[in-house]
Formats: sequence, structure tokens, C-alpha cells
Amino acid sequence: MANPHSPRHETTPRPPLWKVWVTAARPHTLTASLCPCLVAVAITTTLLPSRVTDPSTLVPTWALWLYFCVSVQIGTNLHNDYSDYVQGADDVKTRVGQARATAMGWLTPYQTCVAATLTLSSTFMTGVVIIATTHQWSNGFAWFIVVSSVFNAFAYTSGPYPLGYIGLGHWSIAYAGLGDVFVFLYFGLVATWMLPYLVHCQDPQRWSVAPDDALPSVFTYGLQVGLLATNIIVVNNLRDRHTDVAARKRTTAVRFGRTFSTMQYQGCNLLAYALVLVDSYHARAPFALVRLTRLAPLLSLPLALRETREILGKEGSALNPHVGGAALVQVAFCLLLSTSLLLFG
Repeated sequence: MANPHSPRHETTPRPPLWKVWVTAARPHTLTASLCPCLVAVAITTTLLPSRVTDPSTLVPTWALWLYFCVSVQIGTNLHNDYSDYVQGADDVKTRVGQARATAMGWLTPYQTCVAATLTLSSTFMTGVVIIATTHQWSNGFAWFIVVSSVFNAFAYTSGPYPLGYIGLGHWSIAYAGLGDVFVFLYFGLVATWMLPYLVHCQDPQRWSVAPDDALPSVFTYGLQVGLLATNIIVVNNLRDRHTDVAARKRTTAVRFGRTFSTMQYQGCNLLAYALVLVDSYHARAPFALVRLTRLAPLLSLPLALRETREILGKEGSALNPHVGGAALVQVAFCLLLSTSLLLFG
């Protein structure tokens, strides 16, 4: 296990500083936070068309929520960069995934944990602003989402800082094998549902569709986003499962093996795309052609099938492109879903 206070030992020449921080922030993973925000704004504008004519009532809340979600993910990535190195999971000699800034010696553990703290502090302050601007000071659920999102970002890989100060330094969401659950809940359900929920709480009378009629569709879209986001971490865990064993990182791929992970990947895809058919069937639209537009996400199915075939036959570093491939499937699906909602309702 690495010493978190040890001096930097550069194993390879360090890239320019800006590129080092980009590496630590992992922008290629940010589709997992951008996609649910895209679907969320499509849901909200579809159910609240009166607000579209007055963007000042929706755009600021959406922009704040977008920053909240993206900064949670960047903060999680930065703290993961620090914590995995300190706990010995990122060994440059055995790592098969993308480079990690702390493990490569480009940043010190102190630098990455400070960056994570500053990023997640801004996340928390953004959450407070969202609560204030939507007049939800007494909404316990909204406060729970804000506080638990920041806490879980640190708890994802935990480590000696900061959760070691409260006795949780040797427990983490990812190391306990709950990373899939975290991604599904927070980068799927919460990130997709929270914006329409807050707007509804702010002004329940402005909904163009009765909440009881809207809830099934909103629930379905959150599930779809969450399932496809989960596939990103499934491929990541599948790729890293051999090195994770040595680091005592008990992901689902480590606990249950390759066959389970590939079945999990296929099951998430199957359910996400099956729900497209369910949503189209139950869509409340006056014209059959409009209802057919709800099938638009199926256009991304060939890409999903291709990615599924690829992961079934690859191991280790050969899976690196398919972490991004799973993200690409989510992007394509969510773009098509959002477009169909925004154009046809």
C-alpha cells in the first residue's frame, strides 16, 4: 500500500500540467452525468411546455443541476485517483486501464485529494443554491440527495482522507462491490428524476400532464438511463477484475466472475431497450406516427449489439475501447430519446 504522504516519484515523463489534470478528471467518463441531465430537461420541457416560452424559469435550474451532476462525477474521479493509488489498486506495472495521474507520479496524493475536496465543496454549494432557488429549504428529500451525493463521491473509494477521520477509511462503495448500485441510483435515477421533481415541487400547477399520467414515463426513462450507465462500470470492472483481486477490491466482477458480468451487461441492455417498446405502447399521443417516434432509441440498438459481441470475446486492456463503447451506447440512446420527446412530446 502506498504512503499518502510520500514524495512524488515520477515513473514516466510528466505531460503538460493541464493535460495531467484532464487525465485525473477523466472527461471521457462524463457522458454518465451529461446524459441523464439531457433526458431530464427533455422530460421537464415536455411536461411543462408553458415554461419553454419563459426559459428564465427553467434554464438556470437546469444549468445548476447539470453542474451539480458533472462536478459530482469529476470529484469522484479525482478522489478515486487519489484513493486507489493510496490503497494499492493502481499499480503502474500491472494496470490495464487508462493512466492514473497519481499512480504515474504526475500528481501527489495531496494534490489530488485537495482537488477532489475543492470540487465536491463546489458541488455542495451548488446543491444549496438549487434548494434556495427552487424554494425547497424544508424539503428533506432534496437535502438528502445533495448531502448523500457528496458523501458517496468520497465513499466511492473511501481511503484515509477524508472518511478515515470518521472510521470509514477501510470501507468503500466500490471496494465492497456496490459501485454498480451507486451508478444506477445516482447517475441514473437521481440525475434523471431530480430536475423534474424540483420543478414540480416549485410549481405543481404548471404541469401540462397530470403527475399520475407522467410518472410511469418519468420512471421508465430514469431506469433506462441508469441501466445504460451501469454498463459502463460493468465493462470497467470486467477489465480490471484480475488486478482488483490483488488490491482486495471486491467488485461484482471479482465476486461473481466473468460470466456474471457479461450476463449483467446483456441484461441491462435488454431491459433498457425492452422499455422502449413499453413506453411507445403506453404513450399518450393523439397520432400513431407520434407514438412511433418513441421508438427512436431503437436506432442505437445495432451499436449496443456490436459492443455486446465485442466484450464477450475480449479480456484486459483489449476492453479499454469498450468502456467508451458502453458510454457511446448511452449517449446515442439518450440523444435519440431526448430528441423524440422534445420534438414530438
